[in-house]
Amino acid sequence: MDQIVPPTIPTNPVTPALMEQLRAIVGDRGLLENALDIRPFVTDWRGQLAGNAAVVVRPNSTEEVAAVVKLCHDHDIAIVPQGGNTGLMGGATPWPAHTGIVLSLGRMNRVIEVDAPGHTMTVEAGCVLQTLQQLASDHDRLLPLSLGAQGSCMIGGNLSTNAGGAQVLHYGNTRNFVLGLEVVLPNGDIWNRLRALKKDNTGYDLKHLFIGAEGTLGIITKAVIKVWPKPKDIATAWLAIPSVQAAVDLLAESHAASEDSVTSFEIMHRLSLDGVFTYVPGTQDPLPQTKDRASPWYILTEWSSTRPKPAGAEGMAERMETFLADAMERGLVEDATIAQSEAQSRAMWAIREGHAEASRSEGPAISYDMSVATSKIPAFVDAGNEAAKAVLPGIRLSPVGHIGDGNLHYGFKAPEGMTRETFTQYKPAITRAINDLIRDFGGSISAEHGIGQEKLDELAHYASPVELATMKSIKAALDPKNLMNPGKIIRMAG
Repeated sequence: MDQIVPPTIPTNPVTPALMEQLRAIVGDRGLLENALDIRPFVTDWRGQLAGNAAVVVRPNSTEEVAAVVKLCHDHDIAIVPQGGNTGLMGGATPWPAHTGIVLSLGRMNRVIEVDAPGHTMTVEAGCVLQTLQQLASDHDRLLPLSLGAQGSCMIGGNLSTNAGGAQVLHYGNTRNFVLGLEVVLPNGDIWNRLRALKKDNTGYDLKHLFIGAEGTLGIITKAVIKVWPKPKDIATAWLAIPSVQAAVDLLAESHAASEDSVTSFEIMHRLSLDGVFTYVPGTQDPLPQTKDRASPWYILTEWSSTRPKPAGAEGMAERMETFLADAMERGLVEDATIAQSEAQSRAMWAIREGHAEASRSEGPAISYDMSVATSKIPAFVDAGNEAAKAVLPGIRLSPVGHIGDGNLHYGFKAPEGMTRETFTQYKPAITRAINDLIRDFGGSISAEHGIGQEKLDELAHYASPVELATMKSIKAALDPKNLMNPGKIIRMAG
């Protein structure tokens, strides 16, 4: 894998006259022109990518978004749409050559309707995910999308990347939550399909074009989101296991034992956990290691039911305890603890969600957001470890991920004592080895983080010519000027 070559993107400048037209649309509050104010919007969450923009435009309504987009379309000004700017692939970060605008949806954070009997919420794209989770809970409903960045990511960005998270196993990706969308197209037209319909067979299902498109085909401004009944009986457990194969076997048996109520099944490696306990304040090991017990792998699993536990009857925790006791006798589980309170459950989840924060504080590392069939994960983990070590002896395996749906953040830490600069020299060869292996296992090089700019050339390398041609045709049909988040996902002719 060679270093990413910047794509050709439109570079028409925002002139003073255009700036005043933008101001007339969104007002002074809707423009950020100072370099210090702009900086957070052109730097990715990790602090690894930085681009440029002439101005950050923050519209307050769909009509303002449409007017801004039409103005940019008429003057060939490139637009980078942005939600919470928490992505990991640089999809919301402008390229350094970008001379156009960043269009931030943060001011569009209104809840239009909560239809609890109909199990839907209609919301604007700038609503923060955690706010919507709490809103659903207040109405005795569940929005199952759960991410480490949920306190700052926005629902529009979640939709634009088809976000996954910890409960995909049971509820599906973000795509599964969407009943209707409102989208501003690249020419400024508004496509409104805010229908709370579970069945709508009137031609092409256009909403799916925009979900996962990372803002390259249009800007999602509103959505009708499906919600579920709120779980009333939840059991959370932290397990030490001997191998990845044991995890896969345990998951298969968990479905039957829980009557298909497994909502989460997360795998973590000991090396990654040590980083969380070291760098994330307030976290502590639910199963502290001793000289006689040092498991290499751990599982965080949750079973839940929408039916309250009847008084005196067996609930999820009791069923889970019985199941785990049997699994321990058979060697699938080495040790386990079941959360005895909501606070203990939250503490366990804080460990899982702390991996991203810990990774920013630890030494040099590399991670691949990939997926293969769940049954193939044990073989893939072993093969990938050998492939990486063939490139760099001493490299240390440290994956974490949603093993229940086949999605691993397949990570490695540099050999002990190796500098970041030295490790960086090995990354291209390691990436090619791992991505080739993903291809050979029939997997995907991007499971939930998208393509953005980081995997631009990797998608071009691994996607079939038919796939690339089809995507380019769709892009050219909707955005013939290549103004909407140019240089993301696919390269268009300059």
